[in-house]
Amino acid sequence: MTRRPLVAGNWKMNGLRGSLAEIKAMDAAYDDALRGRAELIVCPPATLIALARDIAAGGGIGLGGQDCHAAPSGAHTGDISAEMLKDAGASYVIVGHSERRSDHGETDADVQAKAAAALRAGLTPIICVGETRAEREAGEALSVVGAQIDGSLPADAPRHIVVAYEPVWAIGTGLTPTVDDVAEMHAFARERIEARLGGGKSADIRILYGGSVKPSNARELMSVPNVDGALVGGASLSAKDFIGIANAYR
Repeated sequence: MTRRPLVAGNWKMNGLRGSLAEIKAMDAAYDDALRGRAELIVCPPATLIALARDIAAGGGIGLGGQDCHAAPSGAHTGDISAEMLKDAGASYVIVGHSERRSDHGETDADVQAKAAAALRAGLTPIICVGETRAEREAGEALSVVGAQIDGSLPADAPRHIVVAYEPVWAIGTGLTPTVDDVAEMHAFARERIEARLGGGKSADIRILYGGSVKPSNARELMSVPNVDGALVGGASLSAKDFIGIANAYR
């Protein structure tokens, strides 16, 4: 496998200046041995990105945003452009997270536009897809995720984009799919990405798993075929837990 595993932390709407101590601890624990095995990034609130950049200035742990507007600038009060995130020190941005899709009514077309904006600004988009519990129980998980991939990925997306499969029903609930379910969905996602982009790009695109990932289940989940890392929620607020998850790659 040539894809370098990626472990990304999504702090969501959590974190004040005092929380930067956790990023400092993560960066300190991200030693050469672990760097040789996996890439680590943290996506704190936008208010902390520039401050966190100074902590991670040595080229260790990377930084990302949690969302961006599709436009580079303009009359969009309260929004943040991909260019602003780049300027603040981010190298990644999460787009299409289920909480953005549900709380803000974002469509696949919205997510695709944001992913394109990230690429325009020189950021790597982490494009999220995933089904709800009702959709899974109705046997619609594959069709829902397939449609999200088709609609959310820019048609000309390069090989360095990242896709994150996060079953909505597993986010923050403590529930996780079975290993077989994860394997099936990630294999399907890679096939669907190839159908969307072509050119053998899917072989290089990292597909992350997200949804109640913690140190106790990270090794099992990260060893599933076609799982190239994790998008971590609550556990990423703690340096001990986040590094514990990343240590699955040691």
